[in-house]
Amino acid sequence: MIQLGERIKELRQRDGRTQETLANALGVTAQAVSRWEKGICYPDMGMIPSIANYFGVSIDELFGYDNERSKKIDALAEHIRTMIAENNGVDVSMDDCITLAREALIEFPGNEKLSLALASALYTAGYVRRGEHHLTDTDGYGVYDTARHRTYPEWQEAVKLYEKLLSGLTDGRLRRQAVQELSQLYKNLGEGEKALALAEDAPDLYGSAPFLRINAFDGRDAVAACGEALLETVRCSGELMVRILLNDQSIPSQAAAALLQNAADLFRLVCTDGDYGPNHGFLACLHMLRAYYLWLDHAQEEAFSALDKALEHAERADSAPEPYTSPLFRHVKWPAEAVPAEKRLCAELPDLWPWWDVPEREKVKAEMSDDPRWQAWVERTQR
Repeated sequence: MIQLGERIKELRQRDGRTQETLANALGVTAQAVSRWEKGICYPDMGMIPSIANYFGVSIDELFGYDNERSKKIDALAEHIRTMIAENNGVDVSMDDCITLAREALIEFPGNEKLSLALASALYTAGYVRRGEHHLTDTDGYGVYDTARHRTYPEWQEAVKLYEKLLSGLTDGRLRRQAVQELSQLYKNLGEGEKALALAEDAPDLYGSAPFLRINAFDGRDAVAACGEALLETVRCSGELMVRILLNDQSIPSQAAAALLQNAADLFRLVCTDGDYGPNHGFLACLHMLRAYYLWLDHAQEEAFSALDKALEHAERADSAPEPYTSPLFRHVKWPAEAVPAEKRLCAELPDLWPWWDVPEREKVKAEMSDDPRWQAWVERTQR
């Protein structure tokens, strides 16, 4: 029993729980939990099964005899996350993914990692099976088709899972993911007040993970952390510009195309060598959407130039990554792994165009497809 207190503390911190939360669940005082963790005294033997059940571990694991259960849970959660990523935009294997998550929870009931994995799989399934749909309100602004979205059984089940998880999760990576995905579902389903409540409990921009990471380092590592935060800020700024354009349909097509070019130029201003790292994929999508607005503005030549630019960025996204060389980011590192052939962005561009849901997508795509330049572009994406 000498290591039991340390093990309880380790499991509690692993799950982002406080001593008070654990104490309330077990019907003891926070002071008692504190004494256990300090090795001053030990829990009654009759309480051991309840403690093990609370953390989702076996009694052997609680005493540190083995961690096979944790390893299997981690492996299952990672496998489910990988499957979810493979279904990005297209339903490749959602049924198998959801089935795996459900079976994992039968084997490990109530486990938070696996519950979150199932919720995330259902979250993704709603998108790839049924799509995110928008309407235009009386003032000409884009709004979510919440009535349609409420009919999605995947999203309804996912919301219940997220809400149950958040009633117990108090901190850590799992909670951040749950909050982010649940907040988006609240928006999709027209539950704005619930989304706002989540936002009120969240830190401001400077309290977010990218900015707080800066305080964890000094010297060169701090410079790298600043660069990572700057890159994420630029990326988020570009995404916000897109959201405004999609939701404010009173903005003329010509202005929208110009603003999307400005969004792309944000990266050029900080990545002065033209190497945008993982953001080449996002830039490809920006230029595809820009092509849409250019076509609406009857600027056909510029629209196909934008598609060529999208392909150029997609080719960079598909190539093996190289270290950043721009002065602001030369200490920033990202995984130097080649993109698997089956996940190459270039080949998917024609199907993904224009990436975001826009009102006249089918009409514009039909018109562009009738132009010989479209087929020539499609052929280049398949090389």
